[in-house]
Amino acid sequence: MSTSAKVFLYDTTLRDGAQGEGISFSDAGKVRFARLLDEFGIDYIEGGFAGSNPRDRKFFEDIARERLGHARVTAFGSTRRVDVDAKDDPQLAGLLAAGTEWVTVYGKAWLLHVKDVLRTTGPKNIQMIADTVGYLSAAGRQVFFDAEHFFDGYKNDPAYALQALGAAVREGAAGVVLCDTNGGSLPHEVAEITHAVCAAFPGVEVGIHTHNDSGLAVAAALEAVRAGARQVQGAVNGYGERIGNANLVSILPALELKMGFHCVGAEKLRKLRELSVVTDDLANQRSDPRQPYVGRAAFSHKAGMHVNAIQKNPKTFEHVVPEAVGNQRHVLVSELSGAANVLLKAAELGMDLTALDKKRVSEVLDAVKRRENKGYSYESADGSFKILLQKVLNEHTPFFELEGFRVIVEKRGSDEPCISEATVKVKVRGETELTAGEGSGPVDALNAALRQALTRFYPEIEQIALTDYRVRILDPQEATRAVTRVLIESGDGVRQWGTVGVSENIIEASWQALLDSVEYKLYEDRAR
Repeated sequence: MSTSAKVFLYDTTLRDGAQGEGISFSDAGKVRFARLLDEFGIDYIEGGFAGSNPRDRKFFEDIARERLGHARVTAFGSTRRVDVDAKDDPQLAGLLAAGTEWVTVYGKAWLLHVKDVLRTTGPKNIQMIADTVGYLSAAGRQVFFDAEHFFDGYKNDPAYALQALGAAVREGAAGVVLCDTNGGSLPHEVAEITHAVCAAFPGVEVGIHTHNDSGLAVAAALEAVRAGARQVQGAVNGYGERIGNANLVSILPALELKMGFHCVGAEKLRKLRELSVVTDDLANQRSDPRQPYVGRAAFSHKAGMHVNAIQKNPKTFEHVVPEAVGNQRHVLVSELSGAANVLLKAAELGMDLTALDKKRVSEVLDAVKRRENKGYSYESADGSFKILLQKVLNEHTPFFELEGFRVIVEKRGSDEPCISEATVKVKVRGETELTAGEGSGPVDALNAALRQALTRFYPEIEQIALTDYRVRILDPQEATRAVTRVLIESGDGVRQWGTVGVSENIIEASWQALLDSVEYKLYEDRAR
């Protein structure tokens, strides 16, 4: 499909997305997120339940003081209560008090919910929809009507589901949104029903809101657009209740790059990965490395045959250009690698090996395979891989020499925490340093002791922050004698890098990874 038609993006991360398990935004984080969406080009930002949640009400107060350049903030609520007039419903009063030009209200489109949840009749529910939309429209608000459980309702009683939409349209709704609230509808069903709605309400903006309970939210949303929907609701990174909402991060590039619709434009689309990563940070979530388009692994290549092919033509194994969505290609080096992996990975890390003869490249590859056979893994350890390259090619000069370390873990009482202390003895520029450090654990204590020993010589290591520490038992059948792999993620505010260590002793494995982390930082600073 190729078209220049506009598809409006409606973000519900702060409302529906925040209902997901483990998702939480601070008050300041909500405002920063809204600014991020505005700068990115999102058309509508759903701020939350204005009429029932004090924290959401605070967001509307805070965002009113911001000057957004593009996005329109919407307040969210439900139709009036069964036994309350619209003008007397405190929840609708809260929607008006939010002060937003746009509001979104949800109402029932499935008779099962009307009878079993609202405990009312079909006609009364239709009147609730009409009264609510009419009341808010008369108060000067632009209203979107979210038809909750629309697809289930349509499959149960098409006439009634359409009647619910019709009530909202007659009372002045700016658009109607078809919700697959249970996430159980298949993409072809969504397409057929959306097409029927667009035919029944020509000229009315139709939106789509899908959930991912069947793993099909993105596919269903795209099918709805193909069938005529021109507003897509979803959450950044697919946050949401149960399995989550449709992931706008996956929907957007599909619409722009593959279906020819206009959403935010090519320039802003190149900031898609940044949007995803910052959102995870604001919600205190770990980024999914396998997320389509923006995950670290989205354009990672490991098999030698694949790497050889992308070296000749990236289109052979990449469905879009990584930079188009703000990502980049990653070449992985492992026992499956060929010479092309080594050359491209080295180039990615700033080392040009193209002048080496095949024998030297083979030496690097053999070294990688020998170490991987011992349990090392370089897929998430670029720092250790670069140091390995330098050592194999005789280009590595150590910044210090270890003369020894000792770690003591002491527990003095059943209610007292363990105390960890480490001593490190290193030789730097002909001088011997012996220092001690304490920490919450043995690795933390080792890190503290090493920093004390080296800071006088290399003050820049104070910039290093250990951001992640992961342990993998490689042969659990060996029980307490099992070989352990330790992966450490580090950063200095400019770069992020990973390092790896392997040993039957978890402390030694941690030391190896810690040592590589410090040496990588020192080497990169001098290379720059």
